[in-house]
Amino acid sequence: MSYSSDGLAYGLPHHALKILDVLERSGAEAWVVGGWVRDALLGAPCHDVDVTTSARWQDAKAALVADGIPVHETGTAHGTITAVVDGEPVEVTTYRSDGIYSDHRHPDQVVFVSDVKEDLARRDFTINAMAYHPTRGLLDLFGGREDLERGVIRAVGNPAQRFAEDALRVLRAVRFAARLGFVVEPHTHVALVDAASGLADIAQERIGQEMDGIVRTGKVAWALEAEPEVMCAAIPELTAMIGFDQRSPWHAYTVMDHTIRVCRAVEEFTAGLATPELRWAGFLHDVGKPVTCTIDNIGRGHFWGHPKAGAAMCETILGRMAFPKDFITRVCTLIRYHDHMVYPMTRSIRRTLVKIEQVCPGYARSLIYQLINLKRADAVSKVPRASYYAIELDKVSTAVRKELATNPPLCIADLAVDGRDVMELMHIPAGPVVGSILHELLYAVVNCEIDNDRDQMIKYMTKGL
Repeated sequence: MSYSSDGLAYGLPHHALKILDVLERSGAEAWVVGGWVRDALLGAPCHDVDVTTSARWQDAKAALVADGIPVHETGTAHGTITAVVDGEPVEVTTYRSDGIYSDHRHPDQVVFVSDVKEDLARRDFTINAMAYHPTRGLLDLFGGREDLERGVIRAVGNPAQRFAEDALRVLRAVRFAARLGFVVEPHTHVALVDAASGLADIAQERIGQEMDGIVRTGKVAWALEAEPEVMCAAIPELTAMIGFDQRSPWHAYTVMDHTIRVCRAVEEFTAGLATPELRWAGFLHDVGKPVTCTIDNIGRGHFWGHPKAGAAMCETILGRMAFPKDFITRVCTLIRYHDHMVYPMTRSIRRTLVKIEQVCPGYARSLIYQLINLKRADAVSKVPRASYYAIELDKVSTAVRKELATNPPLCIADLAVDGRDVMELMHIPAGPVVGSILHELLYAVVNCEIDNDRDQMIKYMTKGL
């Protein structure tokens, strides 16, 4: 056992100190544990605070309520209550030891114990298995602080046992490594690869939450390169991309290697500030290539329709992981049009904007810039001579900015005339013909035949009357 005094108490928030004080005045022992301790040692912003205590949850609740602190019974089967101090929630959990995990996710039995050492021994990784007390200092039984300093994700105790208990930990390991810029310790890596198949027993929604955490770090390229077995176990559709030779004069890499480079380039072109939609689109933009590949009579690979197929596969992947529908639509739109050619000309830009707006109403103005960055990343991740298009896209970006400044119509509702005008001028009743005329007007503007001007539109509609 190692205790150390490190001044963490200066950062421990008042609401956590209050909980510790109340519990210990009641005769119990209590510590701050988990993510707060880890992040505080890293000097990173700390938000949620968790407390573990020797008190049974009923006794902890009684002591806190007696001191005027509201308490909610949020997980009493596992000894957890949530106390609220100054509007800040703190999870308080009784020291416990977990039994067998027959479903690879939840312990069949929870045994409440009296020693914090037993509680810390059940946790997943050393960096999450430290406890802190403002008087007693840091309790680090498994070398978590040293692993933080070394930049290592290491399982507590036997790594195979840790992953057998909860298969979702294999993704948590990758997420923590990606988020912190760490590597997975070799023995832990071997165990998580062996245990990756256990993700088949995990709810897809939980897998989606962990995968989203990995993608949002901006380090999905690292994850694909360092932990491909885990990533493919989470999203089986990725497996076909590994080692898939594109047999194309435009590609120097396999589909997976190309994807890794695109994900990395997305971060470079956005200075590490890519949106979640763009990160997911870069990750899955070519997932449709293996299923659309054809080989011509000279042995060259072709992938006609792969953006459309990839968008459909992305919709399936994100849908089964319970992502919000509007988010899925935005990601799929970027994938659907990542091969769509855009030129620095008004007509080309307007056509692209309208295409995006039709699929994602209200998002064309933001998605077109994300699409340009995806296309840039795609271009520089092929053969060297293909990178010229990334330079052309700089011109496209400038032209898009100028075009959007003119507030061009992106849908029928943006036109200078409406359905009532069409009916009055054309002497027709409400119906599909009105919509057809409005669509014709929109595309007349898009194709630069007329401006979005009422007089010009009236003249355009009535020229044959």
